[in-house]
Amino acid sequence: MKSNHLFLVLFIMLVYGSSYPVGKLGVDNIPPLLFSALRVGLIFLVFLPFFKFKLPRKEMIKPLVLFSLTMGIGTYVSMYFALERLTIVAPIIIGAQLSIPFGILLSYFFLKDNISINRIILIIISFLGIIIIAYDPRIIDDKIAVILIVTMAFFYALSNMLARVMNEVDTSVMNGWHGLISFVPIILLSFYFEGNPIQLLEGINKVTIFSILHCALIVSSLGHVSMFYLYKFYPVSKVLPFYSLFPIFGIVLTIIMFNELLSMYEIIGGILVMGSAYLIHKENNKEDANIQKKAVN
Repeated sequence: MKSNHLFLVLFIMLVYGSSYPVGKLGVDNIPPLLFSALRVGLIFLVFLPFFKFKLPRKEMIKPLVLFSLTMGIGTYVSMYFALERLTIVAPIIIGAQLSIPFGILLSYFFLKDNISINRIILIIISFLGIIIIAYDPRIIDDKIAVILIVTMAFFYALSNMLARVMNEVDTSVMNGWHGLISFVPIILLSFYFEGNPIQLLEGINKVTIFSILHCALIVSSLGHVSMFYLYKFYPVSKVLPFYSLFPIFGIVLTIIMFNELLSMYEIIGGILVMGSAYLIHKENNKEDANIQKKAVN
């Protein structure tokens, strides 16, 4: 990988990792449903000049709607509710790595992908890691937070699987519709459960504004667009291993921003979860390399 591309992918992983501690700053001041609605609403506005309400092919509309709901409601809402409930951020960052084993399981059941014995073992180890983290004294009494973390990872994996189905859909079309389709139900849920959004936004501080803009414009827009840019030069298997860095960046930022110290539960569980995720990436790379060799032969 060229040095400028290496710098870019490291920047993207830093941006992805920052979405958790920076998001925590936001949901500490406004409710999670409203925060989620503002994030997806801004994504829609950013991509509106590019997609201009252009529709994908008819057979892609259903996956697009499902992707929008699983990412917007399933992933974002679960993540921000978890960030609101917990005073610590690291378990949520580590738990997000469960999306990798979830993704393999979903691909097996719905896309009929094969799962090797090694992957099955790694999936089991990653879930054991989350169980260990769940026994951290700081979160052991909040079972709902643990459920939200696992739910977030599951829906993120599901949305990524749906994105694979839509690989021919233009990025701006997918993100633009995702923002609009997600915004409508989330803002209605916010109005019903949290109250009048306008009143909730009265007196909003600069930190919260920064948090919303960062998550929508930097993470969702700039981060994703930059990643798709890299895919023009490198195969997915070349870029994916770098994803194992974003939880490290996220945890470092969490320590810096909140003076949050990792417990032994988080360290041991984190090693199991992130280590398994990294080894699953390596398994995927091996499989991709074998497929390419067979294709050449």
